[in-house]
Amino acid sequence: MMGIRTSRLIKPVRGWSEDLPDPEEEQRVYPRLIRVNEINDVWMEILRYVNYGWGGQWFTVILLLCCSPLCLWFLLLPGFFHNVPTSLIFMIITACFFLVSFVLIHLRSVLFEPRGAPVRFNRKQQKVYVYEYKKSIWPWARWPVTIKVFDWADIQGERVEMSGHADWGHRVYCAVCRPGTYQVADRFVLTWTVGSIHDVYGLWSACCQYMQGKAVSDKPLRTDTPPDWTPFRTVRWPEDMDKASRAVPEWS
Repeated sequence: MMGIRTSRLIKPVRGWSEDLPDPEEEQRVYPRLIRVNEINDVWMEILRYVNYGWGGQWFTVILLLCCSPLCLWFLLLPGFFHNVPTSLIFMIITACFFLVSFVLIHLRSVLFEPRGAPVRFNRKQQKVYVYEYKKSIWPWARWPVTIKVFDWADIQGERVEMSGHADWGHRVYCAVCRPGTYQVADRFVLTWTVGSIHDVYGLWSACCQYMQGKAVSDKPLRTDTPPDWTPFRTVRWPEDMDKASRAVPEWS
């Protein structure tokens, strides 16, 4: 289906470039995973690292952390609040509150935001488990984790060519269709932007061949430290879904 300029899907992804081959078809591209966390005869886990924006966030955090003590020192100078209207004091306190919140949300993001939010493919079950989380703008709010579960038979692949200044390359989206149709009911990212179109073709081919029961190499293209590295463990599967996503069905 690569090269056809009209999508077979009803409601293709925004910025659609092309449909990828049907998952049940014989894949013609050499299968090659970009990054892989685990691969065995039952399940495979690939990682979805976001490859842009982290340098800017770290710069913002460092700049704000350097500026915040100076602002606090200035506010605590003797006599600063003498003869200052109450309304102005309230505005200053409010501005400080939002400044602290802004610092904390960026600090929490660069240190604790889930990295490489994984996707697990269980070929014995023919199901896909997608690790998602909901980020809040408030630094003290929880970022709840949701595991979405889809039937592999309902998934179609889409490629999107990105041309932004900081986000240039290709993405793969998985459209989840209503059973037996091309009516898209949900969608998730299979890989964030990578530079080479051949890498995304190889990734899609690897996922399809793995779910078809064929051999896929456990040696990925990338093994280096990703740009969004953090020293903390940020991905924690809920215990029940961790077990379910790795289980072999009784009928297998």
